[in-house]
Amino acid sequence: MAMTPRTTQRLRQLLSEPGIIRSLAPHDVFTARIMEQAGLPLLFLGGFGTSASSFGLPDLGLLGLAEMADAARRMTGALSIPLIVDGDTGYGSVPNVIRTVREFERAGAAGMLLEDQVFPKRCGHFAGKQVIPVNEMRDKLRAALDARHDPDFVLIARTDARAVEGLDAAIERANSYAETGADLIFVEAPQTEAELARVAREIPAPQLANMLVGGATPILPADALQTLGFKIVVSPVESLAVTAVAVHTLALAMLQEGRVDGLADQMWTFDHLKQLLGVTTGSGPGAGPDHQT
Repeated sequence: MAMTPRTTQRLRQLLSEPGIIRSLAPHDVFTARIMEQAGLPLLFLGGFGTSASSFGLPDLGLLGLAEMADAARRMTGALSIPLIVDGDTGYGSVPNVIRTVREFERAGAAGMLLEDQVFPKRCGHFAGKQVIPVNEMRDKLRAALDARHDPDFVLIARTDARAVEGLDAAIERANSYAETGADLIFVEAPQTEAELARVAREIPAPQLANMLVGGATPILPADALQTLGFKIVVSPVESLAVTAVAVHTLALAMLQEGRVDGLADQMWTFDHLKQLLGVTTGSGPGAGPDHQT
């Protein structure tokens, strides 16, 4: 029997194939299962969604490495597609970066993001960000690359310099990070379509486009981003946003109507939920899950 490829190998294969990879960032394991079932080939575990869903807190560097690694472990345990995990700044200096890579590998991640903000970081679309010197970030990247046990583990270098030092500096940093050995580059929060085009054109490395609805970057469809030259597109917090609307609607229905079955056309059936969660068809109370990863 042939061995199932590691998710790191699957991610490398996706990156080698033509076309842009369409992705989302689930805020919990349940939404991740739904996204995989829908057919998405790659998912991201972001700090914003994890902080909000696990603790009801904003993305202000309040989660630590152990909490993100635990969240990644729970999610990869329920998925068969690759998961890239937000490693923030590596949670400190070079020794912390090394530990972050190894913990995320042990958690089953196929890759991670590492950014050049100061520690503790802020959400990439929040004001008040600061960035570390380029050479310090390059030291972190080298440490992360050397720390990998699996050579297929993907490292994405992110720069938040656009909001701090301007676009020219962000592009210069990104090229420096690519030269250091990062597998992909992520310039956070370009502010216009022209800036997105410059980023794609002037950084000769595979790149990620972050399409945050309501953020600093204009939203372009995946086909347009592919034409510009981007390799991955991700919407980072929208699973939270659509869940907020749905749950708020549900709460109002109970308050106003005293029942929620009037929303049945907006719900999955109970049988569909059981199927997603791997409950064996026809099983009674006490039956276990039948999920194969």
